[in-house]
Amino acid sequence: MASTIAPASKFKIALIQFGGSLNKDANLEKAREKVIEAAKHGANVIVLPECFNSPYGTNFFPEYAESFSSSPTLNMLSAVAKETGTYLFGGSIPEREDATGKLYNTATVFNTEGEMIGTHRKVHLFDVDIPNKIKFMESDILSPGNHLTQVDTKYGKIGLGICYDIRFPEMAMVAARNGCIAMIYPGAFHTTTGSLYWELLQRARAIDNQFFVATCSPARDLNAPYHAWGHSSVINPKGQVIATCDEKETIVYADIDPEEIIEFRNSIALHNQRRFDIYGDISETVVIDDKGKGTKKP
Repeated sequence: MASTIAPASKFKIALIQFGGSLNKDANLEKAREKVIEAAKHGANVIVLPECFNSPYGTNFFPEYAESFSSSPTLNMLSAVAKETGTYLFGGSIPEREDATGKLYNTATVFNTEGEMIGTHRKVHLFDVDIPNKIKFMESDILSPGNHLTQVDTKYGKIGLGICYDIRFPEMAMVAARNGCIAMIYPGAFHTTTGSLYWELLQRARAIDNQFFVATCSPARDLNAPYHAWGHSSVINPKGQVIATCDEKETIVYADIDPEEIIEFRNSIALHNQRRFDIYGDISETVVIDDKGKGTKKP
């Protein structure tokens, strides 16, 4: 891990934890109102939940999917990012690819001018079968993404993943070693797995890489077919939870100071102690292009 980070400065992050409905237009309007509310409270970087414009479920994805060449959701996200002058991590939505018709679970990022500066298709699909508790197979409907994602903001470089991606430490390791100050994960962990792993995984990714981790969940709706865990959170480089909530609708705020990363890395200098003479450097296996997309080196 590099001992320094890409140029960075302090900012306030807001995680908008809200529950959607079957009405996409209502979901979009609610998201817009919450982004404006967060901006009025001083947030510079705002995050929406996974699949915020649709119910979470493989049976819903085909109906709610949008082509990015003509997307009411992206139009709203772009407009409200520009209106509020914030960086907006637009959760994720079901995406339909024009050329192939394939469906993806895709996150988008907009800058303060409303320009889309990053997209991330969920790399690791949520395929689990826990007897008598939950069986969910995203791969029945969705295709996986094929690149890692990092975005440049005026506050620093930030890595992006979606939900189940957080279980795979390689993504965060590559981000950290490429100068990112944080990983952001919109995610809808289920109540079955959330109580066991949600906070633990966030703290692990933060401690491993000595940087910030933020997650944004939908609020829990027990009348919906899928019960999200909630508990959107921000973790500091020491692995401490500095902001969180319960399962209800709310907005979580936290102040992010990149100097904390430098200070902690100087006190416990993992970057100088790694034994790349014994094991490899995972970041050296990935090339990041000028758009922040990371793929395996040939």
